[in-house]
Amino acid sequence: MIRVAIADDHAVVRQGLRHIIGETPELSLVGEAATGAETLELARTVECDVLVLDMSMPGPGGLDILRELRALRPGLAILVLSMYPEDQFAVRLLRGGADGYLNKESAPDELVGAIRKVATGGKYVSAALAEKLAQALHTGGDALPHESLSDREFQVLRLIAAGRTASEIAAQLSLSVKTISTYRARLLAKMNMSTNADLMRYALDHGLVE
Repeated sequence: MIRVAIADDHAVVRQGLRHIIGETPELSLVGEAATGAETLELARTVECDVLVLDMSMPGPGGLDILRELRALRPGLAILVLSMYPEDQFAVRLLRGGADGYLNKESAPDELVGAIRKVATGGKYVSAALAEKLAQALHTGGDALPHESLSDREFQVLRLIAAGRTASEIAAQLSLSVKTISTYRARLLAKMNMSTNADLMRYALDHGLVE
């Protein structure tokens, strides 16, 4: 029996996941969370084999929650289930500690297959993404500008693109406004851009924000 916990702030998504898990004989749902803080508490208190994790919950989220979960439960298999394009996010999240990445539009049987894969110590990406990665390696394709960013710079890029002010970003990431300004300057230089409007257009064009 594979013990599965789910973390997503949308009740409808949790209901759907609950149904899929309940219909699969070898899967057992052992816990649910709706915020980043609840997810960390779930990891501390509930024994599970796989955590199906949304990256955009209230509170700690994204790569930060991955790092915290990895420190808290090094052996826990983490399958990220996200609405964002896998070719823009999957590799960064796998490097950050996720064991698999799946788009929320995927079919239920693909989700079950991904859970089985990561539960046995494997890594999971979709066949489509695996093909894209293989083609990029074969052709030596040019990386997109945002792929050169550090994880924190990428996080700041997405928050700027979502319309957050420097003060709001600083509060969310528990950093100073001066530090956020430094990250902003670095990512603008790396991406050869000059304004927040440039960053917003780029992020929207590449599916980095909703």
